[in-house]
Amino acid sequence: MDEIFPPLFEETVILTGPTASGKSALAMRLAERIDGEILSLDSIAVYRHMDIGTAKPSAKDQQRIPHHLIDLADPNQEFSVACYLAEAHRCVGDVIARGKRPIFVGGTPMFLKAILRGFDPGPPPDWEFRESVQQDVETYGSDALRERLAQVDPLSAARIAPGDTRRMIRALEVSKQTGVPLSHRQVQFDRAADSVSCNVFGIRHERPVLHERINARVAGMFDQGLIDEVKQITRRFGSLSRTACQAVGYREVIEWFDSNGPIDDLIAMVAAHTRQLARRQETWFRSFTEITAIKREEHLDDDSIVEQLVQHIEHTKSELE
Repeated sequence: MDEIFPPLFEETVILTGPTASGKSALAMRLAERIDGEILSLDSIAVYRHMDIGTAKPSAKDQQRIPHHLIDLADPNQEFSVACYLAEAHRCVGDVIARGKRPIFVGGTPMFLKAILRGFDPGPPPDWEFRESVQQDVETYGSDALRERLAQVDPLSAARIAPGDTRRMIRALEVSKQTGVPLSHRQVQFDRAADSVSCNVFGIRHERPVLHERINARVAGMFDQGLIDEVKQITRRFGSLSRTACQAVGYREVIEWFDSNGPIDDLIAMVAAHTRQLARRQETWFRSFTEITAIKREEHLDDDSIVEQLVQHIEHTKSELE
């Protein structure tokens, strides 16, 4: 896809935060208050049958509030950011045409950045090139990869975090295929808005509280049958897509099938990896000036939080009128 996607934050409300922060429950209440419909901002929820590990809304919740941008592809299909954005832009238009308010809900940072800043998908992936570079990384290390990238795209080499080999490889790939550095293509997407003029909210918990919520979420996933869900998916579809097979919860269970170790160790590993994911998400969220932080305090229930969100949304609307 060569289409360049503009930002969508001006037409929507966005509710984000790390995994297990309680976004979905708040979004349901908010949608009822502002006559909205929910659009998933989750890169794994786009896959059919991957339900328990993504905490997808139940059939009852979907009857209560319409949900969109879930169940768009089978788990063995690749589904890029560009594919997601094409669906997201179409869906936002449909929701607005019905007189409803689109509410993006989720915590996938790359999807969030594309909604906030716009997105240039660039050329399609060259998997053979990526695998070749990845082999070089395993042999020579990520510092050598950074030096290689600096020769063709020094700005991207300086911007990308030292351990983020995936983004460095993509930058190399874009330069190779187009002859234009990725940093030059995406200059227009570096412009950020301020939180006062946006309806973009990030749910935050104290770290120990979030960890407790994550541990409870993971335990609940296994109680609900995550292992059986993964068995059914792998039996039906075989090898999953590169994105789907790396999803936290699914990746560990797939690997566990081969080792067949103690299930308690598996649950502990998924919980640990989920906590690591949450920390990475929080690092991303801190970089977005568009986000208004909503701190969850013990004395604030969901209704109180939703009231804060509604007041901000109404204030933003009055400022723009």
